[in-house]
Amino acid sequence: MQSSDRRVETLARHIVVVPDTSEGVERVDCAAQSHRSLPRFDSVVLEHFLDDQRSLKLEVYELFRQHPELLPAVYEGMPKEEHRELVRKQLRVVLAAGYSPMKFFAKDYKKYFYLGELLALVDLSLTVKMGVQYSLWGGSICNLGTERHRKQYFDDIDKFRLPGCFAMTELRHGSNVAALETEAVLDLATDEWIITTPDDGAIKWWIGNAAEDGRACTVFARLKVPVPERDGMLADHGVHALVAPLRDSKGEILSGVEIRDCGYKAGLQGVDNGSIRFAGLRVPRDNLLDRFASVDRSGNYTSPYSPGKRFGMTLGELTGGRVGLTSSSIGILKGALTIALRYSAQRQQFGPPEAPEISVLDYQSQRQKLLPLLATCYGLHFARGVLVAKYEEAKATKDDEIVADVHAMSAGLKAYTTSYTANALSVCRESCGGHGYAAVNRFGCWRSDHDIFQTFEGDNTVLLQQVSAMLLKRYKDQFSGAPLQASYTYLRQWASDALPPNPLVSHDTTTRHLRDSSFLIRSLRYRTARLLHTAAARLRKHSRKMGAFHAWNRCLPHLLLLARSHVESLILDANLKAVSACPDPECRKSLKALADLFALQRIHDDILFAHADYVAPDKAKAIQRLIEQLCSELRGVALPLVDAFAIPDHILRAPIGLSASQQHGQQYNEYLAAVGWELGA
Repeated sequence: MQSSDRRVETLARHIVVVPDTSEGVERVDCAAQSHRSLPRFDSVVLEHFLDDQRSLKLEVYELFRQHPELLPAVYEGMPKEEHRELVRKQLRVVLAAGYSPMKFFAKDYKKYFYLGELLALVDLSLTVKMGVQYSLWGGSICNLGTERHRKQYFDDIDKFRLPGCFAMTELRHGSNVAALETEAVLDLATDEWIITTPDDGAIKWWIGNAAEDGRACTVFARLKVPVPERDGMLADHGVHALVAPLRDSKGEILSGVEIRDCGYKAGLQGVDNGSIRFAGLRVPRDNLLDRFASVDRSGNYTSPYSPGKRFGMTLGELTGGRVGLTSSSIGILKGALTIALRYSAQRQQFGPPEAPEISVLDYQSQRQKLLPLLATCYGLHFARGVLVAKYEEAKATKDDEIVADVHAMSAGLKAYTTSYTANALSVCRESCGGHGYAAVNRFGCWRSDHDIFQTFEGDNTVLLQQVSAMLLKRYKDQFSGAPLQASYTYLRQWASDALPPNPLVSHDTTTRHLRDSSFLIRSLRYRTARLLHTAAARLRKHSRKMGAFHAWNRCLPHLLLLARSHVESLILDANLKAVSACPDPECRKSLKALADLFALQRIHDDILFAHADYVAPDKAKAIQRLIEQLCSELRGVALPLVDAFAIPDHILRAPIGLSASQQHGQQYNEYLAAVGWELGA
């Protein structure tokens, strides 16, 4: 369908729905005071602003329109073997259409991460399997190996001729990578590494692609080489990455390797997770991925970096996985909000006496559940764009400071986004009542599949601590005169921002002031700077008494708040810059309202602002009233705001949230048909 036709159809649909619901709002006694709605806008115009790779979306989703057999209505109850085969077929269809995820990941990062967002709504198992194959297995070859490794493996990984794994996590160790116990001992006589699992706690666990498909893996093991003239003594050089074969060309498991299927999980049944034990597997010395360290024929270990620096650089090269998870999580959040808001707009319950029932979205409670989620979703969308651009810059420049900035930003956004989406999925399900519990409406499988996003590629609590550690380092840097990256420049403002607030400002309740972008961004930055200053002071105090480790543990809740606060500052900054860049005035007004709602909700909910006298009680009440007003104004444009995500019905697949269900009198047609009722019978 041409863009002009879509525009007419979209606008016509909104015109049908809104008069009925807005009329109800004016009559209902329990609703908030009615506020003027934001101006209507063309959702297609906003879609083009949000999505500068729209052509890829149209192509990929059209590909799956041509393969409806790959888009089941329900995943619950599907045997894991059947789901795994489905995911293989989905991936092969993508590859057969000419898409090259491996080449995207190596050269066009933006396209790779966007493809992950698109495919998340097809099947999260597909996105995760693609991430294992290309971002983890392929990415480790490209980023930790040298040109020799890339030439040897790249094409086979790209075409899925060499399915592979990323064997890092062990039964006993996950987040603490430095403590992994799998060993790779150099045999000088044969010029081979002998890879061994020393005990059951070191069995590789939850390894994607391992149970059925994986023919090789990048295994993380302690690199041990003989010490010259010290018979039998081995030098432990810490954890390194090596390529290890797992199966032959016929799929038979090799001697020296044992693999077990991890079985059914809480979700992602389409990913074949397995556990691996190595029993003296021998691989050539050249299988060491030696970009950061090498071992020669005589067993001499060399690295231009200190052990800590080398280890940090090794893990730093794996941040692409976190960027990918952030993108996929945002895709799921967009899908969930599209369903919940469309359903809430057409679902009618109760009403004033002798009057029609009203839309549930016209109740304050429903608006204040869903519209702040939508505001955050938009903020995360724009922040992810900043992260991807900075990731591209880090890859292009290899500048240490930019790389460190990307590491902290990707850790923070991955942790914040995946935790937020996990909670939002439950809120969206609840907002759709009993019908949200139907498997066909997708909240159930999304909650189960997405839940692990909070754990893999870095546990969220651990990642947030990495953000806080980076902030504390930057805080220390400012006193030494070191330059600050753009993401941290506001920390220089601490001295002035920490002064007692101006009473005139802390009591200013005018809407103009509360919606002033400078007030909003300054407020969130003030919170981060204050938390940082007090965290540094507490750590210094407790470190003198109990040592650094126990001091950190003592301050851990404080440090997690600090990290989340910093991430929210970054989200708002990206959001407000996007508002300024939007060329369409009607779209820009709605985007500004979303950004304001995001920031005001954080200011209202954080007791720090009240304790610091930054927001006086009368101002807090004014903020609450303004939040209610913004939710009321955004209600009128909620549907075009989710329509701008442009998720086709055949991809969304939730009968209660399809665009077709928004037509007058057709709210339940798709839902009835999905469970076998003949319409009009």
